[in-house]
Amino acid sequence: MASTEYTLPRAVFSQPVKLLIVVAPFYRDIADMMIAGAQAEIEATGGTFDLIEVPGALEVPTAIGIAERLSNFDGYVALGCVIRGETTHYETVCNDSSRAIQMLGLQGLCIGNGILTVENRDQALARANPDEMNKGAGAAAAALHLIALSRKWGRQTKGVGFKPLSETIQLAGDNDGSTIA
Repeated sequence: MASTEYTLPRAVFSQPVKLLIVVAPFYRDIADMMIAGAQAEIEATGGTFDLIEVPGALEVPTAIGIAERLSNFDGYVALGCVIRGETTHYETVCNDSSRAIQMLGLQGLCIGNGILTVENRDQALARANPDEMNKGAGAAAAALHLIALSRKWGRQTKGVGFKPLSETIQLAGDNDGSTIA
């Protein structure tokens, strides 16, 4: 039977795009292959990225949330690998990391979820292999498409890089003095 899989054309940008790749490198070789795929996909669009590592898959969404509050990335690529073990910890890590990433996405963050949830190492290697279905590249492509949609439907409120330290916040309400936080 012929494959019916379809991949969207690569996202195109008129303005620079900067992503943060957040990786949980518990399985270093698998993580490295997915990082390479994500980097190649981002660079193919003319984008740039920063890369950070966190201890595990559960920390990936937390790091993305921190970065969203304190820096100025256009989108995020979540990478890691969870292989089923002998305990229920697998379900907790898979479900909670996925749910947290989805909640951040529903808040408007452009995130590509490349956290593999597999039964064994062979499945992980097949999904990280750059010559097959590298899910790191797929997660980066997903984040880039979401960034393109957000730019299409809204105005750009972010630049590339970090928020200036001197940013002030205008407060609403009665004018009983200073309106700067």
